[in-house]
Amino acid sequence: MASKPNSLYIHIPFCEHVCSYCDFTKLFYNQKYEKPYLDSLENEIKLKVSNIVSTLYFGGGTPTALSDEGFERILNFAKQYLTSNYEFTVESNVENLTEAKLDIMKKCGVNRLSIGVQSTCNALLKEIGRNHTFEEAQKIVFLAKSKGFNNINIDLIYGFKNESLNDLKHDLLEFIKLDIDHISIYSLIIEKGSILYNQKYEEQEEGESRKFYEFIVSFLREHGYERYEISNFARNQKYSKHNLTYWHNEEYYGCGLGASGYVGGVHYENTKSLPKYLEGNFIYSFEKVDEKELEEYFLLTNLRLEKGFLKADYKKLFGVDFEQKYNSKILNFSLDGYFDFTNDRVRLTDEGLILMDFVLLKLL
Repeated sequence: MASKPNSLYIHIPFCEHVCSYCDFTKLFYNQKYEKPYLDSLENEIKLKVSNIVSTLYFGGGTPTALSDEGFERILNFAKQYLTSNYEFTVESNVENLTEAKLDIMKKCGVNRLSIGVQSTCNALLKEIGRNHTFEEAQKIVFLAKSKGFNNINIDLIYGFKNESLNDLKHDLLEFIKLDIDHISIYSLIIEKGSILYNQKYEEQEEGESRKFYEFIVSFLREHGYERYEISNFARNQKYSKHNLTYWHNEEYYGCGLGASGYVGGVHYENTKSLPKYLEGNFIYSFEKVDEKELEEYFLLTNLRLEKGFLKADYKKLFGVDFEQKYNSKILNFSLDGYFDFTNDRVRLTDEGLILMDFVLLKLL
């Protein structure tokens, strides 16, 4: 009998404003939709989730855009699906991560926060549609810590127009002063449908982006942060256990408007239409994963990790040695400098991770 997913993702699509780089499924918050949405969401969770899980992740949108009553309601409902030894994460924005919301999360057992800080430059924050200053972000991080939250992630975006390495260094120094154990760092990508895309904003030139990324990796390593995934850095092994589910290509439940999931060998995506979702028509599309796709997903996810994957795990899943299957391609495309096969693992080197898209293109 196949094991059931051990992780649950819940999507709250509401936002008080729209950030200019965002293309996630989102809606402007309107109180009249909150209760109907939460009613449908609870129904979907009851329908789909048939076991307890060890990681629960509320993403968005902005979960903290909900009213205090709605926020407490859905956290209380969801926590019944957690084991006793769990990771319970909630994403938040600075402007609506209030003391009341922090108290609600503490009461409901949330033990990991992810806070969208993005930059230390107030002019840039305003330009990209963030409704907070860095000083406000500092205050909310310190308030969260005073409430007993000791597993906090903050996000940083780099690669904006006219940004210099000195600007990036300043961001990193100020982030480190916050004394938190997890930092997620993302290069600005102009996604179709985002405000920046419509404004014809240009992404950072590839060579410049590489220089910035190499600086980030070196700088954070020097300050005690381990890069455990291509965009994620942690101290004290405070890894995101939930996100490791994705990066190990393990199955997970996904509930909420526009959410995706992977259950029973099937990838599914929920509707992005609020009227359909409120009617209970949750799933928009699904795809049964065949063995070839399973291997592609396995490599696309596991090779993002600093430690890669165990050779024995690959052989158990696919019945062949990774090196035996791919050695000729690795040699023919001169990819040997991008792979490390020591300690019974297959992993990408620093150079391989930087050129991961190119490596996978040649490999697959």
